[in-house]
Amino acid sequence: MARRAEANNRLDDAARAGWLYYVAGRTQDEIASAMGISRQSAQRLVSLAVAEKLIKVRLDHPIAACLELAERLKEKFDLRHVDVVPSDPASTSTTVGIAEAGAVEIERWLKSADPIVLAVGTGRTLKAAIDQLPPMECPLHRIVSLTGNIGPDGSAAYYNVIFSMADAVKARHFPMPLPVLVSSAAERELLHRQDLVQFALQLGREANVAFVGIGELGSDAPLCVDGFLAREEMDRLTATGACGEICGWMFDQDGQLLADVINDRVASVPLPSRETATVVGLAKGRKKYTAIRAALTGRMINGIITDESTAEYLLGA
Repeated sequence: MARRAEANNRLDDAARAGWLYYVAGRTQDEIASAMGISRQSAQRLVSLAVAEKLIKVRLDHPIAACLELAERLKEKFDLRHVDVVPSDPASTSTTVGIAEAGAVEIERWLKSADPIVLAVGTGRTLKAAIDQLPPMECPLHRIVSLTGNIGPDGSAAYYNVIFSMADAVKARHFPMPLPVLVSSAAERELLHRQDLVQFALQLGREANVAFVGIGELGSDAPLCVDGFLAREEMDRLTATGACGEICGWMFDQDGQLLADVINDRVASVPLPSRETATVVGLAKGRKKYTAIRAALTGRMINGIITDESTAEYLLGA
């Protein structure tokens, strides 16, 4: 208990130092004086505030090169929404930048004065975006998960974001009370007949906007790493032309869903109609190039949040 209290006190100090530095515009010497600590301690506390993600930074100035890429992507793929963020050549992260931009767009939709249905998929990038959301009161809106929230061993699926979102956004949340993958098409049909599931399916059809991750395929893909698919199943999928997945739905290089036994087992809500809803994919990085291009080509999504390098690839592909 004493150790936990000490850790909480240190985070309190870090939050105070971070606020003084980033919000109040105080120097580290001024922070040290205000808090009665050394300059080195003030510097460490500010660094801790950033490391613990107590500080969230948003860039309010549009970057001309990113805006130009976004307009070209919108025109090429006939998209409703495009956001291109700067690339960091030295970074290996698949979430930095697009997670923050995703949070801004999700927040913009949640600020709607009219009631909306907002659907969310799953994945590391989307979870990173949800973690960036500020506390919000949205009693008029409904938020539905497009994917099941139960993992292959019966535990809660870690990257299902509906529960993380419920911590920040006070709205009516509707998880999909199913496994991500079931044993057969017959089992999926049986489960989808349940009243609770029927309501989630209906909300998915009514969604005004959906935010989804785009997953690459291969032996080191998240579906294998997280235990949803055996490597033998993944090898068979890629051998038959699969190149990406959204909410568990496997698609080929033309962005068409595969007629495959794996897709027959996916318990996810079908993606909302791109004719009536804005379906925004959050993804970047060389490993995902083929999957992102296919999702755009096949109109699986009609919005994209990505980075400069990925945008340049998509425009040249």
